[in-house]
Amino acid sequence: MTNAETLALDPAYVFHSWSAQGALKPLVVSGGQGSHVWDDEGRKLLDFSSQLVNVNIGFGHPAVVAAIQEQAAALATVAPATANHQRGLAAQKILSRAPSGFAKVFFTNGGADANENAIRMARQFTGRNKVLSTYRSYHGNTGSAIVATGDWRRPAGNEFARDHVHFFGPYLYRSEFWATTPEEESARALQHLRRVIESEGPATIAALLIESIPGTAGILMPPPGYLAGVRALCDEFGIILITDEVMAGFGRTGEWLALDAFGYTPDLITFAKGVNSGYVPVGGVMISAPISEFFDERVFPGGLTYSGHPLAMASIIAALDAMATEGIVANAKRIGSDVIAPALEKMAATYDVVGEVRGTGVFHAIELVADRSTRAPLPAADMAGLKGKLLERGLLPFIQDNRIHVVPPCVVTDEEAHEGLAIIDDVLSTL
Repeated sequence: MTNAETLALDPAYVFHSWSAQGALKPLVVSGGQGSHVWDDEGRKLLDFSSQLVNVNIGFGHPAVVAAIQEQAAALATVAPATANHQRGLAAQKILSRAPSGFAKVFFTNGGADANENAIRMARQFTGRNKVLSTYRSYHGNTGSAIVATGDWRRPAGNEFARDHVHFFGPYLYRSEFWATTPEEESARALQHLRRVIESEGPATIAALLIESIPGTAGILMPPPGYLAGVRALCDEFGIILITDEVMAGFGRTGEWLALDAFGYTPDLITFAKGVNSGYVPVGGVMISAPISEFFDERVFPGGLTYSGHPLAMASIIAALDAMATEGIVANAKRIGSDVIAPALEKMAATYDVVGEVRGTGVFHAIELVADRSTRAPLPAADMAGLKGKLLERGLLPFIQDNRIHVVPPCVVTDEEAHEGLAIIDDVLSTL
């Protein structure tokens, strides 16, 4: 098979997401191993995108591949209403990484429908309708999830959901609150959120949906006390706190869950991506005991044909076991602190085009600007050219708006991390 043969088929028959179809020439990917992918003709790329920031365990992990194969031979599919050992074991292993007080897992097909069902649980539990979420966010592309999203993709989905309200979360580099320190940003963002809650009417708000660390929006590290303050506001007003860990969870930040670093406990946690590195589509909701018990005598009005699919469950069990025994989460944390962060700080000190660098684990962003004094974002045409140069040099990047997201797999080695960072440094030197 050649790249040309693949590219003859794809545009002819495949309709791509978030794209105008006519001018597409997608990257061909036919194989992968560890932190690398390659095309039909064998050209290799170091994947600093983890595809969609989900291949945490890397490509082709033998334990996960074997688990899927063995499960396919034993039982390839089963209805969600049945009891299946793999499903129960996967839920148990997921909950072992949750904060104290979480009781059950509702499995979905991905992150968007995890957020969708978490919102439904919160509305059922509280008897209220409104959902609050930040403008700088992405929560998925199903009905309520896309309306909870704050970025440019939200308006097209507005007809699908009701009673969503947005607010500004903290982002000191581009502060909406005229803050000059992380502490000011935290306090003022919390005061802004309080006023939104009070203005909307607390008795109308079912849930507040927030990413522990907003990912697609820019890997926005929460300032000190912010997430604990959000938890306190939700407690004060009887609002269910849903934490979206779809992108940040399961090793990405150098923690099992990103929320572990911030000292707060939500009521519902949504997950997907890193829980099995996307080897089989899966997501879910971790449910705290009070909400789980609420549905002991009430029917939960939701379900999916492939909820708890056995192939996905087998992949979760194998992935979480491998992450624990192979020290993959610890590797992500060490690579972030010892390799990625120092390299990015050096770039920030060297190149005027770098406005800010931020992140943790294998979850970092380089924000590029046309002018450091005004912080005007680097134009889209320049970002497109930068992406092309990175690909030419053998690096598959994650480019979002005016940022390079440095998000390799959690299994990335020191040598691979240095190689990818050197390519980024080289390309920045040309701007």
